[in-house]
Amino acid sequence: MSPAIRSTALAGFAFCVLMMAVALGLEHIGGLEPCPLCIFQRVAVITTGLVLLIAALHNPHGKVGKGIYGLLGLAAVGTGAFIAGRHVWLQSLPADQVPSCGPGLDYMMDILPMQEVVAMVLSGSGECAEIDFVLLGLSLPAWTLVGFCILVIAPLRILWLAVKR
Repeated sequence: MSPAIRSTALAGFAFCVLMMAVALGLEHIGGLEPCPLCIFQRVAVITTGLVLLIAALHNPHGKVGKGIYGLLGLAAVGTGAFIAGRHVWLQSLPADQVPSCGPGLDYMMDILPMQEVVAMVLSGSGECAEIDFVLLGLSLPAWTLVGFCILVIAPLRILWLAVKR
């Protein structure tokens, strides 16, 4: 058995649940509407959570299985960290360099192919540059980036367990 894989994956999954609970609480209780980049960050958290949950349920014994789950988790966390970093960068731009607001994500998903939607969202828009909430001097995307920096511990530990003897 590999209890270290299961406990690591479950801890990472629990952290994903916590991140989503905070995001949904801020949206539904705090009234903060997520911008397209926020939604993409949520998708990355959910994807990471699913990979870690499957890893915990499967509890792989071999190096290959552990490696696959570690790499998939690392890819999901890395994608989320990239998106959150891009969001923080957009929020740091001077007002005259902020891109203009674009169409809503629902509208783009209805009329554009997914590849163009992703490209448009990652290029950013004015609504993504707005800072609606600050806690201890950090915006929500900055806190999400911190969350991804903590969350990366789980897939890195799974990878480490895959390569150690």
